[in-house]
Amino acid sequence: MTTHHALLDQTLAVGKQIAELCRQGKNLEAIDTLYADDVVSVEVCGSPEMDARMQGKDAVKGKNRWWYENHEVHGGDVQGPFPHGDQFIIVFSYDITPQCGPMNGQRMTMNECGLYTVRDGKVAEERFFYDMPSG
Repeated sequence: MTTHHALLDQTLAVGKQIAELCRQGKNLEAIDTLYADDVVSVEVCGSPEMDARMQGKDAVKGKNRWWYENHEVHGGDVQGPFPHGDQFIIVFSYDITPQCGPMNGQRMTMNECGLYTVRDGKVAEERFFYDMPSG
């Protein structure tokens, strides 16, 4: 039982740090400090600009930079983390105006859940779940 509690405590600690950094708009700092070098990031689907599956801190940071460069963010909210074993979920809500793609220029609310898996105190994988808007 002690091992399970230690794992859950570690998972919760990583999740709390990531959630707080995201609330502060410090997503890149979260990747630098809390992600494994070989982290895997998986989106619902890919696009011409971005593959659905990316690996490594640099690729994940590039994806984050691209998203913020191509979306005007009016506000947002971060809920969680909600831990379970070596995983946790964070729920993101964004008030955004995309600057490209089928929703270009249309202000919208986007809700997204991130499922994170922790290995050796670092995020080893992140998977995002959301409904894709159709323009």
